Amino acid sequence: MKLLERLWPKNMSGQIALLVGIALLVAQGINFGLLVRARDRQELIQVAAPAIARLADAIERDAAGTPMIRERGPWLLRRGVVVEGKSRVTGDMPRREDIAERARVALHDLRVPVLRVEAAQAAGSAVRLPGHDRIAQLRDTIDPERRNNRPYLIVAAEVSPGRWVNLITRLPSRDPRFLGWLFLQTMILYFVVLAAVLWSVRRVARPLRELTGAVEGFRSAESSTLVPESGPSDVRRLVAAYNGMRTRIAGLLDEKDRMLGAIGHDLRTPLASLRVRAEGMEDEAERDRMAATIEEMNRTLDDILSLARLGRPSEPETRVDLSALLDQVVDDFQALGNTVSLADMPRTTVTIRPTLITRAVRNLVDNAVKYGGSAEVSVAKAEKGVAVLIDDNGPGIPEDKIEAMFEPFARLEQSRSRETGGTGLGLALAKAIALQHGGRLTLANRPEGGLRATLWLPG
Repeated sequence: MKLLERLWPKNMSGQIALLVGIALLVAQGINFGLLVRARDRQELIQVAAPAIARLADAIERDAAGTPMIRERGPWLLRRGVVVEGKSRVTGDMPRREDIAERARVALHDLRVPVLRVEAAQAAGSAVRLPGHDRIAQLRDTIDPERRNNRPYLIVAAEVSPGRWVNLITRLPSRDPRFLGWLFLQTMILYFVVLAAVLWSVRRVARPLRELTGAVEGFRSAESSTLVPESGPSDVRRLVAAYNGMRTRIAGLLDEKDRMLGAIGHDLRTPLASLRVRAEGMEDEAERDRMAATIEEMNRTLDDILSLARLGRPSEPETRVDLSALLDQVVDDFQALGNTVSLADMPRTTVTIRPTLITRAVRNLVDNAVKYGGSAEVSVAKAEKGVAVLIDDNGPGIPEDKIEAMFEPFARLEQSRSRETGGTGLGLALAKAIALQHGGRLTLANRPEGGLRATLWLPG
């Protein structure tokens, strides 16, 4: 079973090709067996029908008392037919029950009464064929090996107790090359049909494989490419539908970007005006509260626009030293007086968009500091990639609420109220950035207390 699992192809085209190959091989094997059986049956009909007719004629002539030629004991009715007191079928001869049964039925239909019918196949060395002419005797004397290896059929019918009519006739020699030619013909047919099937499967599977790769690698309409339309008509229609969908998505994203740009401009202008007016207020405490509110609105607007624009990132992917990036983020938090530490880690390089990953890590560390009081950042190798771990010592999150925390604007009122800051977009933005890089973001409560955020990125 393990060997079968290892040999079993993983892709659809390989599975189809293997199944079709096995099915064709089984079908050709069955066809080969049927052809051999049909040949044997045809041989049986060709040999048995005349032999049974001769046997019936001999029995009728024997019953009618037709004059017979006496030759050294047995009575010879015609060439190959012997009437004597015993059956020529001996116990060491391979029996032919098919011919015996056919003879019984034929004699019954012809209303030729017999007590028993036996049939066997024998080599020439075990058969004494009566009535040989001189030419046959001379040929057998010159080539006795050929005579001894020649196959014969013996059909014996008991016409009365102790009296048998024996028919001895020569079977056609089988060409030893017949099975070889038949096998060669079967294999040629098998490989011709298999080649046609494999070509058809490949013709269908190649565009499907390209389409699957395009769908799996789809990150944005700009980064994806059109799939060439090839293969059968239904597959071409599927590829055309994907290309059309990609074009429509690109149009929707363009429209969304224009709308977001307009919203950002229209909102930032009045916010900037409010900031200028706030600076002119005499009450310092009220001025600071208004400035903080305006700043919070700007941050919220930035988060919303960043989350909405992740589908079309403008920053290219580059090979970055992840340890240096995390060290810079930790230094920024430490400079603000936050308790954030970075565990020692070896140099680790990954292909990312640095600005986006920096923002995702900042959001996770910011959450850990706000709700846990501190943050511990570390890196570990995991699943052909790298995992950034951010641990805090806060109250954690109920297990049934963890998945809901990734939804935009989702917050836990019990422990994460508005007084602590935040709008509920940090985790949603971090998860979207992780997915945009082909990674993932998970949250889990630690056994010793606190929460662990795991940002996994492919290596």
